[in-house]
Amino acid sequence: MTSSPYCVIMAGGIGTRFWPMSRQSCPKQFLDILGTGKSFIRHTYERFSKFVPNENFIVVTNRRYKELVLEHIPEIDESQILCEPIGRNTAPCIAYAAHTLHKIDPEATMIVSPADHLILNEDEFLRIVGNCCDFIKEQDALMTIGIKPSRPETGYGYIQKTGNETISKVKCFTEKPNLEMAQAFLECGEFLWNSGIFIWRVSSILNAFAEHLPEHHALFSNIEPMLGSEKESAAIERVFAECKPISIDYGVMEKAENVYVHSGDFGWSDVGTWGSVYQHSRKDRYANATISNKTKVYDTRNSIISVPNDKVAIISGLKDYIVVDTDDVLMICPRSEEQSIKSFIEDVKYSIGEEYI
Repeated sequence: MTSSPYCVIMAGGIGTRFWPMSRQSCPKQFLDILGTGKSFIRHTYERFSKFVPNENFIVVTNRRYKELVLEHIPEIDESQILCEPIGRNTAPCIAYAAHTLHKIDPEATMIVSPADHLILNEDEFLRIVGNCCDFIKEQDALMTIGIKPSRPETGYGYIQKTGNETISKVKCFTEKPNLEMAQAFLECGEFLWNSGIFIWRVSSILNAFAEHLPEHHALFSNIEPMLGSEKESAAIERVFAECKPISIDYGVMEKAENVYVHSGDFGWSDVGTWGSVYQHSRKDRYANATISNKTKVYDTRNSIISVPNDKVAIISGLKDYIVVDTDDVLMICPRSEEQSIKSFIEDVKYSIGEEYI
């Protein structure tokens, strides 16, 4: 086994819930939505670079974002970017990366992380990742990291653990429960938020694919000899056209017997909605989060306002609103109607034009 782990960053999503800032041409992971001065993917790379050497990074993304990845992470080579022709959810993404690594080192340690999460206590997070890497050296285990819940959150998946140990076997996974169930999970004490971050040996995850997603395993195994060659692009085009879209949670983790969770608390959020951006943003004395330099608010409460830094914005008389302004789209809607953004996108796409999506 190599001494240093590999880090696979999944960066292929479109981030529709952050429209109109997140667009097909430049989605959420390449944006500085929180106003930190760095994009989500840059933060993710820098976080893991304390633990992983530059040459051990792999970024899986849609092929249209290859140049954006190189722009945000110039430290890696373009050969370290795996380009998906179309999105097929996380299982094909991980299979592509795992078979690529299998050619390099069949027993490599593989850390898998989304590109767009917020982690406030990075030292504690990296300590936990290190614990997981040590654990899988001795165990044939599929590891995930679970977050101690602080509220009955309905937007996250949950993991039920079997005991009170820091590392314990997983009993079951539950996707986004309703509020009553989320409250019961919080009170029970056996449930953790599912972070979507995984640690395993390449051999372990490929064995799991062979057992639980045999069609995917066969497709990617057949083209493994072509990975890293001039035949890779055409081979991946064929495989992604044939393989079914499915998440790694549903396809593998919910079915496998050797799944373990490491519990932790390090200021984590998947920052999946404008509501979560509001939650993690600095607010004024009237609970407004203004992510811009030249915004003036009057008689406005509990709102999130994001406008370009070179634009003066005057906001007056709003309560509990989302205001997002870009060069060509302005969206103003109540925070309570955030779930309607996808329908806004569809309406704009078909009645005005796809160039605004």
